[in-house]
Amino acid sequence: MYAVFNPGVWKPAIRATGIPDDHHNGMHVLRHTYASVLLDAGESVKALSTYLGHADPGFTLRTYTHLLPTSEDRTRCAIDTALGENRTAEDGPEAFDGLETA
Repeated sequence: MYAVFNPGVWKPAIRATGIPDDHHNGMHVLRHTYASVLLDAGESVKALSTYLGHADPGFTLRTYTHLLPTSEDRTRCAIDTALGENRTAEDGPEAFDGLETA
């Protein structure tokens, strides 16, 4: 797929826009963008590994771990949901200020 898509579609599209055809705008960046969008949307590392053609999900995790949401935010949101709270990670830490803790 790469051998056809990169020279036949991606490179001509980049050149047509006037964007520099260099490593900052290459296929590799497109792959990373794809991966980061899926991870941000909550796709699993195992599924992403399959989509990217990686033989080992561990490789995918090591490569893209910096793009995963923080576990603290997920943990806090999971517990809040279980307790009937309506806060989300997007509310930010200030939404949790002043809450009583055990």
